[in-house]
Amino acid sequence: MQARISFITLAVTDLNRALIFYRDALGLTPRKVTEQVVFFDFSTLQLALYSVDALAMDLGVSLPSAGLGRTALAHNVADAIEVDQLLEQALQGGAVLLKAAHWAKWGAYCAFFADPDGHLWEVVWHPDFAYS
Repeated sequence: MQARISFITLAVTDLNRALIFYRDALGLTPRKVTEQVVFFDFSTLQLALYSVDALAMDLGVSLPSAGLGRTALAHNVADAIEVDQLLEQALQGGAVLLKAAHWAKWGAYCAFFADPDGHLWEVVWHPDFAYS
């Protein structure tokens, strides 16, 4: 296996609500929208929003409908000001604040929020991982 992730799939309870959040609040442009899945280009990978019912059917199991998981998606930004700006966009679009923007002891400026389905996101700026 090559060291590569091609898709990150988030199971969502309301696909239209999730589409609106990721498109309007976070400013992402959908690549493809169907009745069960929405794809967004993320540079070298795709973010997929997939109906939790469809994913459960694919797996043949029951899945919880919502709640914070044990996985966090992190989005590096170009500077500390952008952390505050993106966090505010997300909150205005329906995200839940989990931890306000702060300087972490490991040198980053970061904040945490949950999307409308409870998926955990970190917005972060760190000088060692600068995004340009």
